[in-house]
Amino acid sequence: MTNLFSEFIKSSIPDFPCDDKELESISKIFEVLELDKGEYFLKQGRISGSLILFEGYLRAYTFSENGDEVTTAFYGPPRLIFDVASFFQQKPSVENIIALTKVKGYYSDYNSVDKLFHEHALWREFGRAMLAKEYILFKDRTMRLINLSAEEHYAHLMETNFEIFQIAQLRHIASYLNITDTSLSRIRRDFFKK
Repeated sequence: MTNLFSEFIKSSIPDFPCDDKELESISKIFEVLELDKGEYFLKQGRISGSLILFEGYLRAYTFSENGDEVTTAFYGPPRLIFDVASFFQQKPSVENIIALTKVKGYYSDYNSVDKLFHEHALWREFGRAMLAKEYILFKDRTMRLINLSAEEHYAHLMETNFEIFQIAQLRHIASYLNITDTSLSRIRRDFFKK
C-alpha cells in the first residue's frame, strides 16, 4: 500500500513538488490498519486518530436528542478520515465511525501527524489541501440539505456515491438525507419510475 499512499499524497497536491525520499519518510509514521465489517475506527467519547483509506467504506454517525442514530457521512476510498474537532483539539469525539465493509488503510495518531507538520512542507501542503477539500464537502452537503428537495438530494447521492446504496442500510441513507425511511421508500419508488 506504500505506493497507494504516495500516489494519494501526490494526486492531492499536484502542483507541489513531491520528493520520493520525503514521501517515504512521511509514510513511516503511518501503520497499516485493517477493520472488518462492523468494527469501529472511532467510538464516541474517544479521541480521533487519522486514517488514509484505500479500500472499503465507513459510516460516521451520532445520536439525536431522542437517541436516534443520525448518519453524518459516508466515506469511500481514497480519503483522509478523522473527526476534525476531536483530532486537532484532542478532545473526545461526539461521532462514531464504523466499517461498512472490510477496510484497509494507513493510520496515525495526533502527535505523529503534528510532528510531520513541523518537519515537512510537503505534509503541511497535503494537510492544507485535505482540510480545504473536507470543508468544501461539508459545506456542499450543508447547502444541499438547505437548498435542495429531498428528491434532488437523493438524486445527487445516486449520481455521486451510487455504491453506497449497495453497501449501507436504507435507514442509514435516510438519516443521512435527513428524511424518514418512509419518505426514502417513496422517493426511491418515484425515482425508478422515471
